[in-house]
Amino acid sequence: MDTHNHHLTETDIYFFHAGRHARLYEKMGAHHTQEEGRDGTLFRVWAPRADAVSVIGDFNGWTPHQHPLKKRKDQSGIWERFHPGLIKNERYKYHITSKHHHEALEKGDPYALMWEEPPRTASVVTQLDYAWLDQKWMKDRAKKNALNAPISIYEMHLGSWRRKPAEGNRFLSYREMAEPLVAYLQETGFTHVEFLPVMEHPFYGSWGYQVSGYFAPSNRFGTPQDLMYLIDQLHQHDIGVILDWVPAHFPGDKHGLSYFDGSPLYEYTEPTRRIHPDWNSHIFDYGRPEVQSFLISNACFWLDKYHIDGLRIDAVASMIYLDYSRKAGEWQPNQYGGNENLEAIAFLKKMNEIIYQHYPDVQTMAEESTAWPMVSRPTYLGGLGFGIKWNMGWMHDTLLYFQKDAIYRKYHQGDLTFSLLYAFSENFVLPLSHDEVVHGKGSLIDKMPGDDWQKFAQLRLLFGYMYGHPGKKLLFMGSEFAQRREWHHDHSLDWHLLQYPAHQGLKKWVTDLNHLYRSEKALYQKDFQPSGFEWIDAADQNQCVISFLRRAENEEDCIIFICNFTPEPRHHYQIGMPQAGIFEELLNSDASDYGGSGLGNLGSIQTINEAAHGRPFSIRLLLPPLSVIILKQARDK
Repeated sequence: MDTHNHHLTETDIYFFHAGRHARLYEKMGAHHTQEEGRDGTLFRVWAPRADAVSVIGDFNGWTPHQHPLKKRKDQSGIWERFHPGLIKNERYKYHITSKHHHEALEKGDPYALMWEEPPRTASVVTQLDYAWLDQKWMKDRAKKNALNAPISIYEMHLGSWRRKPAEGNRFLSYREMAEPLVAYLQETGFTHVEFLPVMEHPFYGSWGYQVSGYFAPSNRFGTPQDLMYLIDQLHQHDIGVILDWVPAHFPGDKHGLSYFDGSPLYEYTEPTRRIHPDWNSHIFDYGRPEVQSFLISNACFWLDKYHIDGLRIDAVASMIYLDYSRKAGEWQPNQYGGNENLEAIAFLKKMNEIIYQHYPDVQTMAEESTAWPMVSRPTYLGGLGFGIKWNMGWMHDTLLYFQKDAIYRKYHQGDLTFSLLYAFSENFVLPLSHDEVVHGKGSLIDKMPGDDWQKFAQLRLLFGYMYGHPGKKLLFMGSEFAQRREWHHDHSLDWHLLQYPAHQGLKKWVTDLNHLYRSEKALYQKDFQPSGFEWIDAADQNQCVISFLRRAENEEDCIIFICNFTPEPRHHYQIGMPQAGIFEELLNSDASDYGGSGLGNLGSIQTINEAAHGRPFSIRLLLPPLSVIILKQARDK
C-alpha cells in the first residue's frame, strides 16, 4: 500500500485543472490508505457545484449526512474524507446535495475501481493488487505492436464468445475464459485479441458502448484481478490485448456521470451539444480541462494497471463533427463557421501525445468513418496523432463488390481497386468487425451470393484478398468459421458448426492465412509504404481477375496474389512475373483441405520467357473458380 501515492499535491491540482493529469485514478475515488496509524479508505470526488457531499453505504445503513466529505479550500471543487475501518468490498455511493433547488442525488463514484453487477448500481471499495507474470511480453512488446509487425486481430465480445448452456446459458468468467481463449488464439494464429468494451455498463445490450464505470471492468465476468489474470495469461502466451474505449459519450442513468453535482459537469452545458442523437446519450464536454484529465487518466489507467497493448477509440467521427447525425438547425457552427468540433480535436491530439509519451510501445486505433485527413499522422505534422485508423472505406467497397452476383462484377472492378489509391494515406487496419454482422446485416457468409459451395468459396476468397491487401487485419469472432446466423449478444457462437467440413475448411484457411502472414515479411513489413505493394494487373475486369505483389524491406522478397472473382476456372491464365524461375504455390483457397474443388497447379509453376504486363517473364496457370492463389519464388536452399 502506497499511502504517499494518494496524497493530492498542488501539482496534481494544477494538472487536473490544466487538462493534462494522466494518473488521477491514483488520487480520486476510493483508496485503501492509513491515517494516524489506522487503516481505512480515503474518498475523493469532484463536485464543484454541490452544497454538501456525504458517503453512504452498507456501513452506515445508506444514511445521508452521517459521513460528510469536506470541500477542499483550494478552489479545486474536490471533496474528501478518510473513513477508518473500511478496507474492501464495501458498497458505497455519494449522496450529493445540489445547489440547484437543493435536490439530493445518489451517485456512483466516477473513479470507482469496481461496481456491483448490474442492474445494481453501487460502487465497491476494492484494491488492484495483482502479481503479474508477463514481464517478458512487456519488455518485448514494442516489437509486437510496431507498425512494421504482423498484427492480426481477433475482435470478440466477452459475453457471447462461449457460454455454459448446461448452467442456464451463463457467461464464462474472465478466469474461465483464459485457458480456452489462449488455446484457440494460438491454434488459429491471431497475434492480438480485441475486446469490445469491458468497462462496467448498466445495459448489457449496449455491448459495453454505454459506459458507466470507466475505471472498472464489468462485474458480470468477475473481479478486476480476474480480468488481470486473463490478460496476464494472454501475454504469457505471446498474444497482445486491445481494448475498445468510448470517450465519445456516456449514458444518462441517474447513478452515473450525468448532472453529477446537480448541473452538467462531465457533459456539455449547451442543450444543442449535450445529447447524442443516435444513442440518446450524453456527450463529454471536451473543452472542460477537468473532463480532459478524467478521460486521459482513464486511457492511461487501462494501459498502466491492466497492461493493455492498445486502445481502439470508438466513434471518433461523432466526436470531431458538430453536425454528426444532426439536421440543419440542430447544431451550432464553430467560431470559424465550420462543422468541426475544435475542442474534441484538441482533446484527441493531447490524449494521443500523452499516451505515446507514457506508453510508446502501445497503439491507439481510431474508428473514424470519414475522409478526415491525417488521423494516423503525428500531431506535430498536423495529424490527430493516432497510431492506426480503421479503413471503413475498404470494408464498405469490398463487401459491396462481394455482394454482387459474379455476372455483374466486371462492371464494378473499381470497388476492389479504389482502396489502393488511398491505401498509404493512413496507417490502416482492415476491419471486418462486429458492425458488419448485426442489425439485420446478416453474417459474412450470408452476404455472399450463390449456392452454399459458392458462398464458402467467396468467403475464403474475401479473406485471402484481405490478407494480401496492405494494412493490418481484423476479424470478428465467428467469421473465421462462417457463423451462419447474425451475431447476437445473448447467445454463444455456434461452435457446433465445426462438425461440418465446409466450416472446418474455412477455419483451417484462416489459420493458414494467419500463419503465412506472420511468417512472410512481405505481407506486413511495408504495410504503410507504397513500395510494399505493386499491381501486376488491375484492369482485367472482363474476367474479374486481379493480380498484385507485396514486397518486404528486402526487395527480392515478394509474394504474389492472383484472385479470380468468378465461378469460371481460368485455364492458361497469363501473368507477368518480376523474375525468372520457379514459383511455389504457398496457398490455394480452392484446395480440397479448405472445402474447395481441388483445382491447382501441382504446387509450383515455371516462368516462360514471354513478356506480359510490362514484365519480361510470365507464367501460365490454372486459376480455380472463386479463388485466390498465393505464390512465392522458390529459392535455392
